[in-house]
Amino acid sequence: MAAWAAAAWALGREGAAVPAVCGLATAAALALLAAARLGGRWHGPRRGHRVAAVRPATFCPAAAARSRVLVAGAAALLCAAAGAGVAALHGADLHRGPLPAVAERYGQATVEMEVTSDPRLTRPQVSGPAATPAAVLVRAGARHVTTRRADTPAGAPKSPAPQTARVRTPVLVLVQPRDAAARRAWLRLLPSTRVRVDARVSPDSGGGRAVGAVLRVAGDGPPDVVGGPSAPQRAAGALRGGLREATDGLTADARALLPGLVVGDTSRIPAELQDAFHATDLTHLLAVSGANFTILLALLIGPPHLAARAERRGLAPRLGIPLRATALLGGLLTLGFVVVCRPEPSVLRAAVCGLITLLALGTGRRRSLLPALAAAVLLLVLYDPWLSREYGFLLSVLATAALLTLAPRWSAALRARRVPPRLAEALAAAGAAQAVCAPVVAVLAARVSLVAIPCNLLAEFAVAPATVLGFAALAVALPAMPVAELLATPAGWAAEWIAAVARTGAALPGATYGWPGGWYGGLALAAVTPPLLLGLRRLARRRWLCAACVLLVLLAVLRPVPLTRVLTGWPPAGWRLVACDVGQGDALALAAGDGAAVVVDTGPDPALADRCLRDLGVSRVPLVVLTHFHDDHVAGLAGVLRGRAVGAIQVGGLDEPPGQAAAVRRTAAAAGVPVIRARPGERRRVGGLSWQVVWPAAGAPPPAEPNDASVTLLVETAGLTVLLPGDLEPPAQRALLTAVPRLPRLDALKVPHHGSAYQDHELLRRLRPRFALVSAGAGNPYGHPSPRTVAALRAQGAAVLRTDLHGPLALTAEGEAEDRTPAATPGGR
Repeated sequence: MAAWAAAAWALGREGAAVPAVCGLATAAALALLAAARLGGRWHGPRRGHRVAAVRPATFCPAAAARSRVLVAGAAALLCAAAGAGVAALHGADLHRGPLPAVAERYGQATVEMEVTSDPRLTRPQVSGPAATPAAVLVRAGARHVTTRRADTPAGAPKSPAPQTARVRTPVLVLVQPRDAAARRAWLRLLPSTRVRVDARVSPDSGGGRAVGAVLRVAGDGPPDVVGGPSAPQRAAGALRGGLREATDGLTADARALLPGLVVGDTSRIPAELQDAFHATDLTHLLAVSGANFTILLALLIGPPHLAARAERRGLAPRLGIPLRATALLGGLLTLGFVVVCRPEPSVLRAAVCGLITLLALGTGRRRSLLPALAAAVLLLVLYDPWLSREYGFLLSVLATAALLTLAPRWSAALRARRVPPRLAEALAAAGAAQAVCAPVVAVLAARVSLVAIPCNLLAEFAVAPATVLGFAALAVALPAMPVAELLATPAGWAAEWIAAVARTGAALPGATYGWPGGWYGGLALAAVTPPLLLGLRRLARRRWLCAACVLLVLLAVLRPVPLTRVLTGWPPAGWRLVACDVGQGDALALAAGDGAAVVVDTGPDPALADRCLRDLGVSRVPLVVLTHFHDDHVAGLAGVLRGRAVGAIQVGGLDEPPGQAAAVRRTAAAAGVPVIRARPGERRRVGGLSWQVVWPAAGAPPPAEPNDASVTLLVETAGLTVLLPGDLEPPAQRALLTAVPRLPRLDALKVPHHGSAYQDHELLRRLRPRFALVSAGAGNPYGHPSPRTVAALRAQGAAVLRTDLHGPLALTAEGEAEDRTPAATPGGR
């Protein structure tokens, strides 16, 4: 802990502070050792004196105890000094060479680099009408840097030729390939491959992991490879490729998850599955972790506490392999595991722990798992101080420590209450890991999960079969692909079960609840957890209170709509229209009966669209209307389709942008939902809800811009009249007035284009809505809604409600029959 804390403090710290602290810590350690040497001596008779028969020596136990404490303190100080010193040296590496200076000027350079990790795709982020294109991220180490003359500082003499320097600077490479072929070429790069790039160099603003500079590659073609990968990396790449090929015939979830679970290959995992694993705190199963290595090591040597006894288990004693040969074989297995699965934080932690256990096994020394964990942390922090700031490493160490300290005691307590042993062990392990890791998760994600423990219990028994069978398929894939496919099939069943558990748990309305993020939120949760655990321990003696607590947790997870309405007032009874709070985008739900709604647009985020409909209790969607194909209106479609019966998806007549239109059709085809065209003037009715397509108008020339082609609906529901104009711009708004001159006065208007400044004020005067609903994201970069538009709406007597200020907005009808009047209810942020 001392080395870890000192390394985290010293990274990136400049000046004389680190050397001074290291010197003081070393001096204090030497002083403690000297004090321990003097204070821990025997106080017996001096040399030459006769030893008494009754008291052979006057040994002081208190002095010996003080001596041990002093030695322990000295060791901690020396470890802290070592951690701080090594971290300072690693941090200084980021500032050596020409790259940091070029980055400060945002200059250009030609860099020859060595890839150090698997490339990965970024997640597209929706910003306005289009999502940012997916980019390839590559971590690498710069080896040669050639700076150009244009990067010479102002006032300095121009260099006669570009200068090349040999460096060892860690860099982060960002590439935006022009097509799928170039993207695949970048993603196929293996660690240790040498690549040359022309890039614009900028400083790293993210912090965290060691990055001396960020390289934004100038070209958009395939990489310029100047040196192939090493032989071990080629072998590892071939094994990983063989496993991918063996899983090609599995179902979508199994095909995506099994390579990640076995070797850490997450390239196939879709965003929605990743979100489900995050919501259920199953991220340690999303990719390879230390648990996988523990399973493999246990398969070889059996339980560690029996490994040196005559009754030892595992494959090694069955094959007649002696102890030292078993330890050597385990070391080779560890090395291969790290190379094939990549040196992720949890993999490194498990590998070093395993090596320490194997070393003790081979030398016949006593083994203790907690000191092995501490030694592994110390060695890894001294080897790579940047691990001290890795949240993944912190979570791995905390979970392992909880399994070694808390879980055995909790398991014994559960068995004492007549819980079956296997169930007691599983409950204790899941509960202990969740208790210590939840504060760190709160720091990162600002939430707590109520379904994490049951989901971990349900998924855990499938991890071992998936791991063992997956590694067996990996081993035989190259020489015998049919056998690998045969082994991958049952492994895929286990992976599919894990994915189903994650999806089901994440789909529950109360799966996660918000919690303050950052370190203050994490510390608050860490402070609350011990009293909560003590309270649960006392409740265990009272069955009725236990049953009541379980019922309350179930209600919090299931969140039945009548109960949440009583407690929170949302959703209001009899709601007719809801503008969901989906950030900078549009998503509206129109009530169409018990548990049913027609959805108009789906917003930019599937998770937010899904959450809105879950809060409303919507399980059936007769129709999804997508006004146009901009991402802030259609990218959340997968969230609407998730776990709901959807009748059809209706789209406009302009397939622009073509990429987004094609993505909508792919998503619909994957869910088995038909896509139909909206016809000008068509009328539809579902229950008490009816609407007419008033734009595009029949006979009018087809709009050329996606915004002006927005499918516009005039809705009547429970005596209320609402206009939903999508993102119509002023030219189309004026054309709408010409095509439909008798537009009625509205009870509510969904303000076009998120309330932008471009509005036709004549349309606003003609409609005179009582309520104006603006769907915009908080702090959006477009300034939506425009103050000018808000003022124009208020001048017509409209009450302006905004999702960025008020959260989701609900429209209800009050009164009877002809006397019904609209009322709006904000859901609150």
